[in-house]
Amino acid sequence: MRKRSGSSAGRRSSTFRRRSDNLHFDEFGFAVTKRKEQKLHHRCHDYSYPQLSSLRVTELCELLSYWNGASFICKSQIERFIRMGIPPSLRGPVWKCLLSTDGLRESSDFNYQKCLLEVRGPLVDLGVSEYSILSAIATLSDTQNDLDLNHQPPSGCPEPCYSADDITVFRQIALDLQRSFPTHRSLMGDRPEAIEGQAKLFRVLIAYAKYNPQVGYSQGMSYIAAVLLMQLGEEEAFWALAALLDKPKYLTELFDLSLTKVQHQVKVFDQFLKHRKPTLSQHLESVGVLSVHFVMPWFLTLFTSLPCWDSVLAVWDLIILHGLSAVFRIALTIIDLLEPRLMDLNDEGAVLPLLLRVPVDVAKYTVLVPALWNTEVQDWEIKCMNSLVLDDGARTEQGETQTATLSSQTSEGKEEEQNAPALSAGGKSAEKDSVAGAKSVLTRVMRLAQRYLSNPMGRQRAEEKSSQTHSKPRQRSPAPGRVFRSRTSASQTKAQIRSRRRSQQGGGRAPPQQQQQQPVQESSSGDVTATEAAGCGKTDSAEQTFQRAATGPVGRVARHHSNHNIRVKSLRLLRNGKNPLNQSPPSSSSSVPPSSLRSSTLPPLSSAPSSNPLSSEQTKQRDAPRMAFSKEFSSRHQTRFRESTLI
Repeated sequence: MRKRSGSSAGRRSSTFRRRSDNLHFDEFGFAVTKRKEQKLHHRCHDYSYPQLSSLRVTELCELLSYWNGASFICKSQIERFIRMGIPPSLRGPVWKCLLSTDGLRESSDFNYQKCLLEVRGPLVDLGVSEYSILSAIATLSDTQNDLDLNHQPPSGCPEPCYSADDITVFRQIALDLQRSFPTHRSLMGDRPEAIEGQAKLFRVLIAYAKYNPQVGYSQGMSYIAAVLLMQLGEEEAFWALAALLDKPKYLTELFDLSLTKVQHQVKVFDQFLKHRKPTLSQHLESVGVLSVHFVMPWFLTLFTSLPCWDSVLAVWDLIILHGLSAVFRIALTIIDLLEPRLMDLNDEGAVLPLLLRVPVDVAKYTVLVPALWNTEVQDWEIKCMNSLVLDDGARTEQGETQTATLSSQTSEGKEEEQNAPALSAGGKSAEKDSVAGAKSVLTRVMRLAQRYLSNPMGRQRAEEKSSQTHSKPRQRSPAPGRVFRSRTSASQTKAQIRSRRRSQQGGGRAPPQQQQQQPVQESSSGDVTATEAAGCGKTDSAEQTFQRAATGPVGRVARHHSNHNIRVKSLRLLRNGKNPLNQSPPSSSSSVPPSSLRSSTLPPLSSAPSSNPLSSEQTKQRDAPRMAFSKEFSSRHQTRFRESTLI
């Protein structure tokens, strides 16, 4: 029986070797299998990435030869080449330049080879070899079970060089090696190339767990390290992994021991999806599909589950160029391309597989990459969504603390009902806390009321005034002459009132006909006439008060203009035969000018009325010199006024 079983096992191994030898691999190292197996492994071998010309390849090689990571020109040029498509042979050097692995290795005190020597000691003590992963998994599982049961190391190792955490990390890495790219040439089967590839991946992951114990090893790192090993050497892949997981620009906010960071970023993307695609987000929630179900596998494996490998490499080019924002950008692009199909599906069993296994027609290079470059995701959007998630977390924590305190208070209340003395003390403290909280809320409200009641009242009044002014029709500004005339009349009326009060206080009152003030009249020529029945003294006092009120050049001009108007109008009244002092009826032809005019400008006139009326010719002959004099006087003052206004 043993011989037969041994012969059957040898036959199976030989047939498996023949099958593996007969397998064909595509240009990226994935095994070309039958259509049924292609659906099982979800791989497409029809690549459509663009081929660069020899001239472009030469330009890219020259750019990499004088690469400077701090230069804006180098970054813009490398982005231009990434848009055109990086050749597979030059992708490794491009990634090294973008991640600056050489600078990180020179600046770090960590020695990769020395770390491997330190790790091999515990592995030898455990009887584990990186070249036999299956046996290593079995041995590590047995050792971990013994430690969990006995809480002591096995009898074969009296003083072990490993700990329980080391065994857990070794076992988890060995298990994930079997799941990482089972159809790739460097990791599938028991061929020498596959065995060496698995050993390299095992060493890189263990070295990084020792390099950064705070992050250690978590699910998804095996996929990232395997992709780096496909493009770079072993030690270069280790430093590239360290740069991706340690630099804040890249994946620091995704990987940790407890996977809390990636969960937080999934919440951020959920808010981002609600912001960008509210209808689709609501539809997914109604179906029962949450963002955690499909976004976390995308983020942890960096979209290596896409069926077209040329698209995966183009996606990685963008991530290494821009960092974490590119991860959000790629996820949004995939959802945008799948949106019409997702909106037509109403079953969770159909929606979730579509998101976890993106169809080939969507993942093709000619479809996904152009849509990816047309999608824009700004850093400020991610920061805003991050702040929203943090605020929600703080509110939930406050709610949890409040519920915890309420539950504790209720439990204490029940206990206090049983114990009366404790109830009184606890009730007083609770009342004090509630009163203090009410006072604090009240003071806060009062402050807000003071703040918003002091200023807004004035603002409302100003707004009401402005609304009233806007509602009124806009009036045209008066002419300068009208302004001077109105001011002159106003000053004259005030002066007349003051002089009348002084005369009343002095005891001498004028007749009632003289005390009545005549209204301000405006002639057809636009001049203002102000007449009063208060006598010559009152007119003199009015002129004096106006002279005191108006100072400066403008006041002098207005004062001169007012005196000129008074004199001219008085002359007109005299010429027409009207008496401005006592306002006699128009039948009386005698007129007496004011004292100022009588003394300075005109010859003395008889105060008594003439008994013999004159004819019209005689009156014209008598008034001819007066008319000529008044014309000369008015023209002279008008020229003076014009000169003063020009000055």
